[in-house]
Amino acid sequence: MIFTQPLTILTLVLRLTHSVCMFPGGNQWGDWNDSQLQPTIQKLMKGYNRYLRPNFNEGPVEIGMSLDIASIDAISEINMDYTATIFLRQRWRDSRLVFPGNESVSVDGRLVSLLWIPDTFIPDSKRSFLHDVTVDNRLIRIFSNGTVLYALRITATIACNMDLTKYPMDRQVCTLQLESWGYNLQDVVFTWTRGNDSVKGLDTLRLAQYSVETYYTSVSQAVYETGQYPKLVLHFALRRNVLFFILETYVPSTLLVVLSWVSFWISQSSVPARTCIGVTTVLTMTTLMMGARTSLPNANCFIKAIDVYLGICFTFIFGALLEYACAHFCTMQHQTLGDIHRELLREFEDSNGNGSMPMVGSSQLHQIQREPTDQLVSSVSEADPTEEKPRKCCCLTVMKNTSRRAVSIFNVENPHNIDRHSRIVFPLAFLAVNVFYWLYYLFI
Repeated sequence: MIFTQPLTILTLVLRLTHSVCMFPGGNQWGDWNDSQLQPTIQKLMKGYNRYLRPNFNEGPVEIGMSLDIASIDAISEINMDYTATIFLRQRWRDSRLVFPGNESVSVDGRLVSLLWIPDTFIPDSKRSFLHDVTVDNRLIRIFSNGTVLYALRITATIACNMDLTKYPMDRQVCTLQLESWGYNLQDVVFTWTRGNDSVKGLDTLRLAQYSVETYYTSVSQAVYETGQYPKLVLHFALRRNVLFFILETYVPSTLLVVLSWVSFWISQSSVPARTCIGVTTVLTMTTLMMGARTSLPNANCFIKAIDVYLGICFTFIFGALLEYACAHFCTMQHQTLGDIHRELLREFEDSNGNGSMPMVGSSQLHQIQREPTDQLVSSVSEADPTEEKPRKCCCLTVMKNTSRRAVSIFNVENPHNIDRHSRIVFPLAFLAVNVFYWLYYLFI
């Protein structure tokens, strides 16, 4: 007797709950009962089967769609996707929902569980969710002719295949696709309600690094193993704003190149100063190149425009450092030859004893330099007296002349001319490369 009364109360509560969740006539509508629905909705829902699409066995249902792009929150080159918040509106006609009059009925969004709705989805979506603050952001409006308006507020992260070869002067074309998950072309047909005017919000959209150039809509078909399905596609082109990258990357790298040219006006005897400028500019340029790649995908298949320009700047900076190494080597070689010249003159003066200083020209100095080679050649030719001596002498003569030409190529009369020529050659070459670079990436 102690447990009988609680069990009886529990049984009555369960029966009352079951009766509240049932419509008269045995129709079950979940949380909605007969007293909570308006009389018009009660009549519409009577005998309505939400598991059967409109025009069942009579032809496909035409579903018109329109979009409002509320925002494009982020565009990621690393993940190759973009995040957008959209208002998706779908319209179709259901003859089972016709009622007299010319008015429309807006019902609570939670009544969506009572109606048939299309199974539209975004095939390229990585992540998406329906906003639910303060309630689920849904709208259902039923017109007297049976037309149903169903609107949603969705935020989705959608894939976008990007071509970064011209980054940051690139132009990306992204898409937003809408498909039917289970109904094929024999069941539903997707259309844009007003063509390109079906999409709103892109004209007034403001993005951090991009500007929307053009957009257009298209109607297509998605072909899978299970059949052909309707598909709507929104295409929009995004042009990257290059001004930010000019101020952050291009101008600093150009100034580093110009800074490396300062060493051309510093004396070659100032070895620490010129070396410090060369090494500092090279290291700074390396740091700038590493920083420019932090926000980009680490893919070897992309040789981007900014990588090409940074590579050009690094080459000119490293070339300025090599120029000083070459000029310093020629200066030291010239000083060595001058010391030999003065030593020979001193020995000649001591041997004659007359105190005269004969002038020895550069041609004579070259002759002095070539004497060891001539002596070596003559000694080799005298040490090998054979029958083929004329032929060997001819080969040795050719080798001797070739060695003389090679020495004359690398011999610089005045090493300071290297810096003088570099002051003109380096800026002109850098200017020519810049003209070709910008013409190629901006207009080709």
